[in-house]
Amino acid sequence: MAVRPNSTFLTITTIFSLLILSSNSQQLSTSYYQKSCPRFDQIMQETTTNKQINSPTTAAAALRLFFHDCLVGGCDASVLISSTHFNTAERDADINLSLPGDGFDVVVRAKTALELACPGVVSCADILAVATRNLLTMTGGPFYDVRLGRRDGKVSKASLVEGNLPRPTMSIEKLISIFASRGFSVQEMVALSGAHTIGLSHCSEFASEIYNFSRTSEFDPSFNRRYAEGLRSACRDYRRNPSLSVFNDLMTPRNFDNAYFQNLPKGLGVLKSDRALVMDPRTKVFVDLYAKDQKRFFEDFGRAMEKLSLVGVKSGRNGEIRRRCDSFN
Repeated sequence: MAVRPNSTFLTITTIFSLLILSSNSQQLSTSYYQKSCPRFDQIMQETTTNKQINSPTTAAAALRLFFHDCLVGGCDASVLISSTHFNTAERDADINLSLPGDGFDVVVRAKTALELACPGVVSCADILAVATRNLLTMTGGPFYDVRLGRRDGKVSKASLVEGNLPRPTMSIEKLISIFASRGFSVQEMVALSGAHTIGLSHCSEFASEIYNFSRTSEFDPSFNRRYAEGLRSACRDYRRNPSLSVFNDLMTPRNFDNAYFQNLPKGLGVLKSDRALVMDPRTKVFVDLYAKDQKRFFEDFGRAMEKLSLVGVKSGRNGEIRRRCDSFN
């Protein structure tokens, strides 16, 4: 029997998270840079467009980077900080070592252009939030508002990461707990999981499920058989090549759509945590909903992303406007 998370603890932490979100997010505005950096929108659009055209994996990379930033200490660009001799930063936590370089690169490019246009004005946290939204819309995803005025965090420690980010091997119970502690419902969690409709997963993340799975099966039987055989073939050299990856969405890998949800009931989910969504009644109902109704998925995903972008935002002395996104001032 699955152990349910402590409801009192989740209620307290959820209320606390929402209070922080509410107080800081009230200071944000979609027109925040209208006077201080009038070309902000233009520079961001040009930078993200050029980067995505030249590197089509950038949208998925930025989206993953944004998730990994916001779920650990809030949306404060702390994941961008480089480690030093005195501090091991978030980006060097084991789960972040596979974050694609394109996500970091698009932020650096935008920061460089914005520093030339309006020095010391735009935070790296705002750049990452807007870049993610712009890139998602380029791949066909929904447009949603991004309120601006975040400051960059002053803390980035690898030790704060463990247990705060979803892992492919986590149970549904644990995943629900992680998102609930930040004020997200089960439905919002499932909607956000739809981000896997674009991007890649490393073979090492699911190798144990497609090779020598058990005495009776070479692969996890929750996989579609032909799909598992294809993955086994594609990943056979993963030990020699740790960067070997496959698309999360077999059908429309570069389009942001609801194919991810349509794939799951067919056993076409790459990660164990993806396939688990159709095995738990609490999450399956929303998988079925989004598989049938892309419009509803887009609406719910957009609202959930707006909400995610406001988690743990910093303001005033709690943050700074970094001169470089990879180091504190």
